[in-house]
Amino acid sequence: MFSTLEVDIRPGMGLGMFELGSSLWNVLDLLRRMQHAFPLVDVKYDPDSPTTPVMLHIRPHLDLLFSGYHQRLHTICLRRLRDPNPPVTLKYKESILSSSDEVLRRVGISRTFGPTYPGDDLRYPGVSFSFEEDGMGDGLKSPAPHTEDRMQEVRKIFITQKSLNGEITDALDEVLECAAMHGEVERAVVKVHDGVRLYLYPSTSEPIRVRIGVSTAQDLTCDLGPPLRVHYKEDERMTIHSRKGNSDDDAESDYFYNYIQHGVDFLISGSTHAVKKIVLHTNVPGTPLFQRYKRCPWEIEGQPEDDEDESPPRVRFSDRVEDISHFLSPGEGPTSMVLDRTDEEDGLTLPSSRTRLVGFDGIILEATESAQVVAVMLF
Repeated sequence: MFSTLEVDIRPGMGLGMFELGSSLWNVLDLLRRMQHAFPLVDVKYDPDSPTTPVMLHIRPHLDLLFSGYHQRLHTICLRRLRDPNPPVTLKYKESILSSSDEVLRRVGISRTFGPTYPGDDLRYPGVSFSFEEDGMGDGLKSPAPHTEDRMQEVRKIFITQKSLNGEITDALDEVLECAAMHGEVERAVVKVHDGVRLYLYPSTSEPIRVRIGVSTAQDLTCDLGPPLRVHYKEDERMTIHSRKGNSDDDAESDYFYNYIQHGVDFLISGSTHAVKKIVLHTNVPGTPLFQRYKRCPWEIEGQPEDDEDESPPRVRFSDRVEDISHFLSPGEGPTSMVLDRTDEEDGLTLPSSRTRLVGFDGIILEATESAQVVAVMLF
C-alpha cells in the first residue's frame, strides 16, 4: 500500500492514474499489477444482466463506476480524505488542496475554482464536491449545515465527463467518446459464414474487415498490430464430435492470435495461415472468462429484406441466448452441450461455472445458466 496516496484532479478527464473512458479490463489489469498499492478491491455487479453498470470499490478511498454496455470508466469518487490508511494528498494544477496537514473546506474550493451555482454541493464542469458524510441514508441524514458555512469540510469528490449542454451526467449513460478510447474496438459486426467488421475509435475510422478463409495472419498484423499472445492449438477434445474425427492434419500446427485487448481470438491455419475461426468475448462479471479478455461489443447481422435495405436486422451480445437462437434459427433450437470451465483449474470455484455451447451452422454461442452469452465463435 502507498505510504501516501498522491492524486491530481483533472476535471472532466480523470484522477491520478485513472482516466475517464478507460475500459474495465484495462483498469482491473492495472490494479492487478499494483496489488501492493491497492490490496483491497471489490467488484460489484448485477449477476442477471451483462449491461448494468459495474462498480469497483478500492478501499478505503476510491469508487470507480463503469458504464454498463461498453464497460468504460464513467465516474470517479474520492472519499474519506481524512482516513490515514493511507493518507491522501490531493492536488490541482500543482497546488495542494488536501493533505494530512490541510483540510479541504468549502472556502478552499471557492478560492481555487471560483464561483459556481448555489446548492448543497459545489459543482463545476467535470468535478463536484460533496459535504455529506459517507453512509448517510435519506432517512438518517442529520440537518445539513447552511450552505454559506465557509468552513464545511469536503467529504467526497466526483469526477465525471464535461457534458455538452452543461447538465449533470446520468450514472446510467454511456461515456462520450474520448482520447482514452482511441485504437480500441467500439463494436464488432458479425456476419455468419463470412467474418467480422471491427469498428475502432475514433468513430470516423474505416472498419477493419476480417474474413474466414480469406484474411491471413499477415493481414491481422497489418490492421490490428501484433497480438498480445500467440497460442498454439493443443485442445483437441471437440474433435470427438467431428465427422472427420482426428483426420485434420493441419490441426496440430494451427495457432491462435489472441487480441486480448480487443476481446477477440483468431484461429489461424498452420498450412495456409488464413483465418479459420473467430471468437468474440463479452467479459461478463462473475463468469469464468471474466477479465481474461476486454469486452468486445459484438452484434450479429442478419439478411437484409431486399437490396435497398441499409439496416439489416441484428441481435446484440446483451440479448438473451434464447432470442439470439431464435434469430439464427427461427425453428426449433438445437441441442446444447455443457461445459464446466473450472474442470481445467484445480481449486477454482465460481458461483456459476457451467456454460452451454449452442451450435448453429457457422456459429456457436457460449451461454451461462442465466442466459447471458459470454462468447460467440464463427467458423
